[in-house]
Amino acid sequence: MNQAIGYAFLLTAIAGFATGIGSALAYLTHHTKRNLLSAALGFSAGVMIYISFVELFARAQTSLISIYGKIHGGSLAILSFLGGMMLIAAIDFLIPSYENPHETGLVEEMDLSRESRQMHRLGMLTALAITIHNFPEGMATFFAALSDRTIGISVAIAIALHNIPEGISISIPIYYSTGSRRKAFWYSFLTGASEPLGAIVGFLVLRPFLTDQLMDIVFAAVAGIMVFISLDQLVPHAKKYSSGHESVYGLISGMAVMAMTLLLLQS
Repeated sequence: MNQAIGYAFLLTAIAGFATGIGSALAYLTHHTKRNLLSAALGFSAGVMIYISFVELFARAQTSLISIYGKIHGGSLAILSFLGGMMLIAAIDFLIPSYENPHETGLVEEMDLSRESRQMHRLGMLTALAITIHNFPEGMATFFAALSDRTIGISVAIAIALHNIPEGISISIPIYYSTGSRRKAFWYSFLTGASEPLGAIVGFLVLRPFLTDQLMDIVFAAVAGIMVFISLDQLVPHAKKYSSGHESVYGLISGMAVMAMTLLLLQS
């Protein structure tokens, strides 16, 4: 069990610190490859949607129905799924739209004409907002990895792809307000720490009550969190940055790769 926990935590940390990759990429290019970003975001959404419905929710629903019966077990699975969606929706609601990190992500879209103080405030607010967003995402990655190693790897990759544009959103305003690449990188990189922190807090809070039934409830809630992230953030931005059908091709590819991966590894 300890080995499984360590593995799940490692995957969560890798996914979280992908914000540092976004920060590094921001300094290597002045123009974002929109089609590639669109396909990557679509791929990430495809992986998370497929895993959520085909694996996590389906597994939780089947298990809960076997324990509590079709009506009570099925209702508990659905309420857990919707509860996960409501949790991440509440976080979005509490963060004003002008400070929402998911509204940016392209190097060339950052308003570099702002005064230094305004730019610094923008970077700090974005870092705070992303830290809050990443907390439940860390829990989702951690518990997905606890359920199955293959699923954990897939979710970690999907979350990492999702975090790269967020790293850009933090590092650019911090860099242009302070002139320090080091500060910009570390602010961006350290926001990813909220994901493994979320995993630790979630596990410590739930550990005394951790039963098979509670894990099923958590898996259903994790599915809800990932579906909300996909539909509210990944898919709209994938479409926004696409000049054709790259976002849809990416989404279908993500589902296809995930389906084949699970089929081969579970056979």
